[in-house]
Amino acid sequence: MTVTISGVGAALPGTVIGNDHFAHLDTSHEWIVKRTGIHTRHWLSPDESLADLAERASRQALADSGRSAHEVDHVLVSTVTPDRITPGVAPELAARLGAPGPPAVDLNAACAGFLYALDHACALIESGRARCVLVCAAEALSRITDVTDRSTAVLFGDAAGAVVVTQDGLEGGEGPHFLLGSDGGHTELLYADREERVLRMSGRQVYEFAVATMAEQTRKVLGARGLRPADIALFIGHQANARILRAVAAELGVPDDRTEISVDTVGNTSSASIPFALRQARDAGRLRPGDRIVMAAFGAGFVWGAGVVRWKA
Repeated sequence: MTVTISGVGAALPGTVIGNDHFAHLDTSHEWIVKRTGIHTRHWLSPDESLADLAERASRQALADSGRSAHEVDHVLVSTVTPDRITPGVAPELAARLGAPGPPAVDLNAACAGFLYALDHACALIESGRARCVLVCAAEALSRITDVTDRSTAVLFGDAAGAVVVTQDGLEGGEGPHFLLGSDGGHTELLYADREERVLRMSGRQVYEFAVATMAEQTRKVLGARGLRPADIALFIGHQANARILRAVAAELGVPDDRTEISVDTVGNTSSASIPFALRQARDAGRLRPGDRIVMAAFGAGFVWGAGVVRWKA
């Protein structure tokens, strides 16, 4: 059975953090925009939970797909910043939505988590073990940001994005394809440990690895399907930094009008960034039923992934 993304949703906290918020770090709006492309980001307030964001994004995705929570067979949540150590966000999300007791589990693959969860969702449907899977990526990176570190404090935001994955109803149709990988030998370049509980990053090395790896994996996933960049409607990379996104798109030969960028208004929202950008593209009318979407991500671990999937096929 082939698979499609049949709906997408997104949610942001109400608190907007502009670049002037970081003036105490001997930086400026112009400095931040030049190096990252980020103008604003959103942070959860103390009375907001990550489950709140996940629920809003998921309800929007279900509505966009024309599905009800009672049709959801599995709930997958990608996050590195859950509200509790345990239980995870996924069981609470399923209960909030009114889904009738589906399998529900959290997944942690850092910024590539959405693609790992999406690959799992597609496999469940292709194997016949599910017909409708809700994939939500919800992150509150403000919880693990060192606000005194100029190199990282300006980067991160909070958001949620969700998709509904279903059968596409086309016999012999073009199914999704993913390539995922990891290299645990570079953990010290991007991590948050139990003692400090804040993100530490070696920016230059991560930048170089991210550009090279996302471009290479995207070329491979397109080649595996016999596709060229001209065959895709939209490229959505992990929204870590506008410079990274544009560098990867340039490596691939994807023009700016087919490269989705949302990092400018929401910052780096880890695994939530790809589904959030997908909702932005949907709202702007940049997607038509049957369009091919190519996605790529890179994150702490190192972990990475790339995939091609149809939109509302």
